[in-house]
Amino acid sequence: MALASCTGKNTVISGVVADGQNKQIAVKLLDVNRYQLLDSVKTNASGAFSYQLDLKEARPEFIYLFYGNRQIASLLLQKGDHVMVRTDTLGAYSVEGSPESVKLQEVENAHNKIIRDLSKILERESNPEASINKAYVAYYRDRVKYVMANSHSLTVVPVFFQQLNDGLPLFGQATDGILMRSVCDSLKTVYPESRYVAALDKEAQRRINLLEMDYKLQNAPQVSFFDIELPGLDGKNKKLTEVEAKVTMIYFWSTTADQKMFNLDALVPLYEEFHDKGFEIYSVALDADKAAWASVVRNQQLPWVNVCDTRADQSPYITFYGITSVPMLWFLVDGEIDADAQVKDLATMRAYLRKKL
Repeated sequence: MALASCTGKNTVISGVVADGQNKQIAVKLLDVNRYQLLDSVKTNASGAFSYQLDLKEARPEFIYLFYGNRQIASLLLQKGDHVMVRTDTLGAYSVEGSPESVKLQEVENAHNKIIRDLSKILERESNPEASINKAYVAYYRDRVKYVMANSHSLTVVPVFFQQLNDGLPLFGQATDGILMRSVCDSLKTVYPESRYVAALDKEAQRRINLLEMDYKLQNAPQVSFFDIELPGLDGKNKKLTEVEAKVTMIYFWSTTADQKMFNLDALVPLYEEFHDKGFEIYSVALDADKAAWASVVRNQQLPWVNVCDTRADQSPYITFYGITSVPMLWFLVDGEIDADAQVKDLATMRAYLRKKL
């Protein structure tokens, strides 16, 4: 019966929790951007436990052990690994039997150290900008060296998605997409079916698309824009050309859950900061359900110009404005406003929106 219960289980995690006798340990898998609970195991009177799982060839998985809400070990396991984890309920751990898990621990230790270093700088310095920038640049360069030297290791994937204090992404520039693409192509040769490589590939393509868009915008000749005329909440048509503003953002969206949250989390703060300077939003919902759209606009009390095109994905404005997916936005700028202020404010808004998107 014992042998039968192990059938198909090709990877083994053995462990000891130093101060965790007779405790429940949760085993979770990282499903790209969320944890998936696989199982829970109970330690014995000595704090020892064992867990077996079935992994596919050439598809390593990030596996995490939790005690309550605290992560106490991080593992990157592949088929056939037999690892030994020694940890405690505070998360001080060591791992043997998996070189990739050891490298993952080193990655996490380096990440935790830079966060601590940045926190110390903020605590001890009244004007910490220069010190923070120096520490950030040094860590960024070190991580670039790491991903280039380990381009066939899945441990580079969490490096690319690391965030520092206040949610600042380590690799936050569109130009980082070039490095992501290069490393992703290397990973594909080893792990072509990995969910983590697929996620990195998607992010690399997004960054490259942003680079291409920036290049096109910087080199595009100045042209007029297509007018838009659609009904608002009151049923009356509102034209884009009737919006009087120094800078108008045309925002194409639909009433999906994430885009509804984007209204409140990103656009409302942006609008409140720049509206008094002459900024306006002309928001176009590409949504066949006009009642659902109206409900969202009213409930969220969106203060800008709101119109709805019930033709949804058949709207002619999709072609006019080159919309490949939503949300998508364009800026219209009054050519007579102060150029320096215009460039500064637009750069601030674009950087803010890029981070939020």
